[in-house]
Amino acid sequence: MALASLESPQWMSPGRAYLQGVRAVGSTVLTLVLFATYIGIGALAHDSRFSLGWVLLSTLLVWAGPAQIILISSLGSGATAIQAAIAVTVSAIRLFPMVVSVLPLMRTPTTKLRQLILPAHFIAVTLWVECFRLLPQVPRERRIPFTIGLGTGLVSVCLTANLIGYLLAANLPQLFGAAILLLTPLAFLLSTARNCREIADVVALGLGLLLFPIVAYFHTGVDVLISGVAAGTIAYGVHRWKARRA
Repeated sequence: MALASLESPQWMSPGRAYLQGVRAVGSTVLTLVLFATYIGIGALAHDSRFSLGWVLLSTLLVWAGPAQIILISSLGSGATAIQAAIAVTVSAIRLFPMVVSVLPLMRTPTTKLRQLILPAHFIAVTLWVECFRLLPQVPRERRIPFTIGLGTGLVSVCLTANLIGYLLAANLPQLFGAAILLLTPLAFLLSTARNCREIADVVALGLGLLLFPIVAYFHTGVDVLISGVAAGTIAYGVHRWKARRA
């Protein structure tokens, strides 16, 4: 589904920009990936003896699949609320670079900080990927309502999936439930590869994939962090070297 052209009357009001954001949820295959993933999260919450209201509220407030799995698993295994909160916070650190990279795409000289709070909450892997794909087609002054609409649509899909997964948990094979939780990282990998535009992007992704199994061999506990920082640093060096030669 193509977005409306920049001259279209649909972009004349924030309300219509918001509705365009909601409609854009149907333009990405990642919506289906999220739907399947959150069916699994709903089933996991049911099997861990959490209430339906609890899992729906966690989706609204946490809004990050891996963090919700950590939250449910840790609390379900007897961890204290403080221990679970620390684990979820550490998991959420990975989202900070995404927020920092996306918010400048929405800001205008007149944007107030409070206007960015809700869009920042919605920024997770899926919305991060889709913002880089869709926001260049949206006038800058309408990007905040568009992003809120996109985030609202994605959260609504996930809440619906939570409900279905929770109600079907008794009939959902455990192996299937575990398998669909892998769809999000796989889809993120493929989407990142699709969005690679510069040589530095390709180098960062390729080196990250190459370094991770090597780093994982040493059982550091922060394998993704080490391989990601190393690959990103090398890719940045390649970018600087190429820029100097240009």
